[in-house]
Amino acid sequence: MTDMFTTPRPEPQGQFLVAALYHFVSFPRFGDFRAPLQAICDASGVKGTLLLAHEGINGTIAGTDEGIATVLAYLRAQPEFTSLEHKESRASAMPFLRMKVRLKKEIVTMGVETVDPNKVVGTYVEPQDWNALISDPETLVIDTRNDYETAIGLFRGAVDPKTKTFREFPDWVRNHTGLHNKPKIAMYCTGGIRCEKATAFMKEQGFEEVYHLKGGILKYLEEVPAEQSLWDGACFVFDERVSVTHGLAEGEHTLCHACRQPLTAEDLLSPLHEEGVSCVHCHEVRTDEDRERYRERQRQIALAKKRGERHLGS
Repeated sequence: MTDMFTTPRPEPQGQFLVAALYHFVSFPRFGDFRAPLQAICDASGVKGTLLLAHEGINGTIAGTDEGIATVLAYLRAQPEFTSLEHKESRASAMPFLRMKVRLKKEIVTMGVETVDPNKVVGTYVEPQDWNALISDPETLVIDTRNDYETAIGLFRGAVDPKTKTFREFPDWVRNHTGLHNKPKIAMYCTGGIRCEKATAFMKEQGFEEVYHLKGGILKYLEEVPAEQSLWDGACFVFDERVSVTHGLAEGEHTLCHACRQPLTAEDLLSPLHEEGVSCVHCHEVRTDEDRERYRERQRQIALAKKRGERHLGS
């Protein structure tokens, strides 16, 4: 790493360690691995979600430093995951309600069976080299995340496909022939996993110079100082923190528990916002029956909070 991007590692900002991980590998025994993995997570006091499929593992977990270390050591003791990498951040409160190990068809759902990151993938770009690549006028920068994620943060000059799900991304590429107008394609996502498949798909479609940000936005925000950053806004994360910013500090966004959209401080002041019931993003699409159902859930959440408990629907 160059001196320009060398910055002291921040002191822990919360008592819970959060580990984001994924690994593409042929994993035919994934079904048999679910129960022992669930057991080691439960015994270690770790919560979160881990997805298992024939193509590998993906997920985010949180717990004490010791608990996370135990689970990661168990995973790396498996012959398929000896080279597993993970990214760390901190949370001031436990960001997950429970531990779930789920079996899936894909560890990240694109729906294109021919795409295999184990066979072909784009060129990885380290965070300290990313600014130079995306500042090159010969580079087209594409955000591979969904619209609710890109709404709160983007790399400067990036193209936002505004997809609702990752399944829509292949058709977006096929329908935008102008993507071939620049020789270089630079792609990024939250932690890197979607770009594994997205760059593999782009290569399959005939794009030759395809690059992706190694470790994703999270690694960039961890390693690149704010004063050197080309990132604008916050990065949406799939846990109760909702968003993180430079240095992986917890962001200021909250979540609408009716539609799961991130909310800004300004959104909370809208007359359309009712905690747990509706927000500026979903008020118009909810029926009176929906809102009454959400109000009842919110009342149960409030009662659980008074009892010093955490409602699983919160």
